[in-house]
Order: sequence, then structure tokens, then C-alpha cells
Amino acid sequence: MKKENIPKELLKLVTDEEIIMFQELRIRIKELNYKSNLTRLIEGDDYWISQVYDSLWTFKENSNKNFNNKKFIDIGSGCGFPGFAYAITHPNSEIYLVDSSKKKTDSLQEIIKKINFKNNIFVINDRIENLGRHALFRESFNIATARAVSNPSTVSEYILPMLRSNGLGILYCGKWTNEDNKNLERTLKALKGKILAIKSNFLPREKGIRNVIFIGPKAPCPDIYPRSIGKAKKYPLKD
Repeated sequence: MKKENIPKELLKLVTDEEIIMFQELRIRIKELNYKSNLTRLIEGDDYWISQVYDSLWTFKENSNKNFNNKKFIDIGSGCGFPGFAYAITHPNSEIYLVDSSKKKTDSLQEIIKKINFKNNIFVINDRIENLGRHALFRESFNIATARAVSNPSTVSEYILPMLRSNGLGILYCGKWTNEDNKNLERTLKALKGKILAIKSNFLPREKGIRNVIFIGPKAPCPDIYPRSIGKAKKYPLKD
């Protein structure tokens, strides 16, 4: 197996079999990139650190939490991260990848056809505001993630309605300030949620700092959330 120039920090988190799957995933994304423009982060450290490692470290380095055998939803999945990364390393979990772009969800379907994932993986082309009001999806997930989707206050309005009472929302952020924290706390108060933890990590090879905010329900999210399409982004609850 050719391991390329994969950072040692990532090799500590994954098996040789998983590395092979990530190599195949990169090939498939590159193939589709020519017609779908899925992502620019596909070569070298851009892929192995900014995509794969960045998606995985929060799951692998929080050993006190059980992330296996879960019902998982990735909101605004784009080219499939962190959803595909979680699927490869947690093969007993059921995966839902959601994106409003049909071009992207069609590409995700093509990738699933060509890679031998062990999970049941479902791709949904819809707005998360619609799914959050649908009885089949609302309050039905153990884990919900959002990476590079929008600001945390907006994203939390998408995530909280999807979570079971003991579910975990994971918000990937770059910088994180006291003002960001105050805004999110105000938003979560309206959503009947809470901040569970905040983890920070300096990505290898000077790829910058990553903050991950864990959120969860304190009580059932009020039925009015998520609001209609575009409202959470235009009028975030922090205001």
C-alpha cells in the first residue's frame, strides 16, 4: 500500500484498510471534480489534513464518547466531508448526507456506487429546513454535523431539531471568540439546547486552528424551529 506523504497524526487515527478507502475516495472525487467542481481541497495536505484529518480528529480523540453504531446526519455535505470520513471509520453507523445542490448530491451518489462502503448511506437533495419539519427526520439522529456551512448560530437552528434527546451536534469552526460563544448561547437558549464542550486543535503542517463545538438538547426543540427557508441565515437567533 502506498501511503503517500500522509501525516503521522492521521496514520495514528486510521487503519491501513481505511487509508486505502480514503485514497480511493480521493480518486473518485477528482474524477467528478472536472464536471461538478466539488472541492479545491483534493491534493496533498489539502486533502489528507484539511479534509480527512480535520473531519476525524474530533471523533478519534474524544475516546470518552461512543461514536459507533449511530444514526448520523451531515448537513450541507458538499463533497462528502465529514460524512464519508465518519462512514469509513464507523462502518456500523447509518449515514445521511444532505445537500441542497442536486449537482453535489448526484456526485455523492456516484461516489457511493463506486466505493465499497459497509454502511447504509442515504443521500438527500433537499433543504435542511424542510427535513427539520419532517416527522421521519426530526428528533431522530444520534449525531448531526455541519462543516463550513454557515455561522454557528445559524447552523445550530438546523442541527438541534434533528437530534434525539441524548443526541450530539458537532459544529466545525475556524476561529472562536468570546462573542461567538455569547451569540451561540443566546441562540441555544431559544432552541432549548446547550453547549456541551468546545475542543480546539492546531492542524498538522500549519493548516491552522480548528475549533469544534459540541451542542445538545436540554429539552425538545420548539416546533417553530427550524424556521422557513433562509430565515435562520438572514435573521439568526443571536440577534
